[in-house]
Amino acid sequence: MVKCLSRGLCAGAISVDLTVMSEPAIETTGTILERKGEILYRVELMNGKVILGHLSKPLTDSKTEFLNGDSVLLEMTPFDFDQGRIVSGIH
Repeated sequence: MVKCLSRGLCAGAISVDLTVMSEPAIETTGTILERKGEILYRVELMNGKVILGHLSKPLTDSKTEFLNGDSVLLEMTPFDFDQGRIVSGIH
């Protein structure tokens, strides 16, 4: 059992700051292959790898939609090369 002290601190609990990424995001481009859901797309990267891409929060809020064949800019973490965040379309 974790005992909580004053000011919201808990003895024995691990504090993790999730707001700062330890590694910078990798930016790449891809082509939309298929829409999988409201914010999910199958995206083919320049190297031929197919990943799952999801819309960033600003694109989701503005109800942005992409069509098959559209080019997009993605951000990926260096820890997971199977998914990425779609941050904008490329015209």
